This record gives sequence, structure tokens and C-alpha cells, in this order.
Amino acid sequence: MAEHGVNGLMAETMEKIRSMVDVNTIIGDPIVTHDGTTLIPISKVTFGFGSGGSDFKPRNSSDTAPLCFGGGGGAGVSISPVAFLIVSEGNARILPVNMPADNSTDRLIEMIPDAVNGIQNFVSNRRGKKTEETQTPVTDVAEPAEPTE
Repeated sequence: MAEHGVNGLMAETMEKIRSMVDVNTIIGDPIVTHDGTTLIPISKVTFGFGSGGSDFKPRNSSDTAPLCFGGGGGAGVSISPVAFLIVSEGNARILPVNMPADNSTDRLIEMIPDAVNGIQNFVSNRRGKKTEETQTPVTDVAEPAEPTE
């Protein structure tokens, strides 16, 4: 069975979208500053497409003439900057570019780097307190007060 015209139309549309949108569009090339901080741009990509067509019989043709195909398609792509992933001195955080997240999933994703850093700081502080507890305490010596007049 010969390929139908709408199949080719949809395949071509999807191929064009695929060529426009790749992983480098979503996660950009890292930018390293002079102090060693790395900035990685992150974008949101949305796209949609539609296509349709129909076989029809030409006006002045015989009943045995092959049907003609008429169709069309369209696509739209939107690329919006969302945030920068900032990696500096072993810490990672997200700096949003746009408005705050509008749903729970987006808010959760934005909070992950801060949560990881918070856990690391908590664990480091707990280890530091245990080390202090095992050392002998140092007593503070009060300095004499100055005489008042």
C-alpha cells in the first residue's frame, strides 16, 4: 500500500521540529566566569503541531482516476529562559529568571538545590558540634570592670 500524503506531511513537520529543538536548546552551554563560577542557562521549550489532509476526486476526471491529496500543516515553537544553574565553590543553586513557579512541581524542582545545600550544612554543623563536645571546655575569664565615677 502506498504511503498516504498526510503521513509524509506529519513526518516532515516532526523532522523540522526535531531539528529546531535539541538538548542544547533546553540546557545551554556552560559559561565560566573569571572567579570560577559556572552558569548554565536553562530554558523551557514548548511546541505543538497540527496537520491534516483529504483525498478528493478531481472535477473533470473519470471514476477510475486516482484521487488527489490536499493537505497542510503547521507548527509553533516557544523557547523561554527559565533559570540559571549556578555552581560555585562546590555549591549549586538555581537562580530563576521569570516569575515564581506557578505549580507545585516547578516549585519543588526549584527547591532541590537549596534543600541539598541545607542538608549538607546541617550535617557539617552536627559533626562540628560533636567534635566540640569531645574537647575539654575552655572557661572564659572575665575582665575587671572599669571603675565608675
